[in-house]
Amino acid sequence: MIEDTPEEWRVTATTTPFTGKKTSVRTDEVVMPDGSTATRDYQVHPGSVAVLALDDQERVLVLRQYRHPVRHKLWEIPAGLLDIPGENPLHAAQRELYEEAHVKAEDWRVLTDVYTTPGGCDEAVRIFLARGVSEAEGERYAVSDEEADMEVARVPLAELVRGALAGDLHNNCLVVGALALRAALADGALDTLRPAEAPWPARPFTA
Repeated sequence: MIEDTPEEWRVTATTTPFTGKKTSVRTDEVVMPDGSTATRDYQVHPGSVAVLALDDQERVLVLRQYRHPVRHKLWEIPAGLLDIPGENPLHAAQRELYEEAHVKAEDWRVLTDVYTTPGGCDEAVRIFLARGVSEAEGERYAVSDEEADMEVARVPLAELVRGALAGDLHNNCLVVGALALRAALADGALDTLRPAEAPWPARPFTA
């Protein structure tokens, strides 16, 4: 069985040269296997959740949003930060789906867990599969900034897979989620996906 394993090399010194609203930058002096020391700078991130919401026509709910660091409007799946330390990621995912798309879902499972950029950031993302989707009750959540210009669409999964492989879609969670779901469907493995509250060592949570 192939799997990633926890390991932590010795750190002799740590500084935090930058602290932002949600993330920070940390500089560690890390002891290498040969005994030398190397400097590693990386972004410290609270973690995120993302939701691949699939309807009964195998369409995925996607959002188009401006992302300033890459100077693009990207098609994405609903996602957001784990704002509350120790928060159950399922609750965060349900909140994001409601706030960004005014949608709820009956069936939730863990699709996959990823580190987005482990060479320079400790962000961990749990991508959920949500089925049995419908419009949420009540008033829509008030959005602002980039989200105020957000477009919402339902796109066939096959079209997202083609777009990812053609290099037309670039959002990490969308690409990983679409390809993971296509693989699960091909294997007939949707019902064997992990339960929505499966343990997540990268971001331990309370019930």
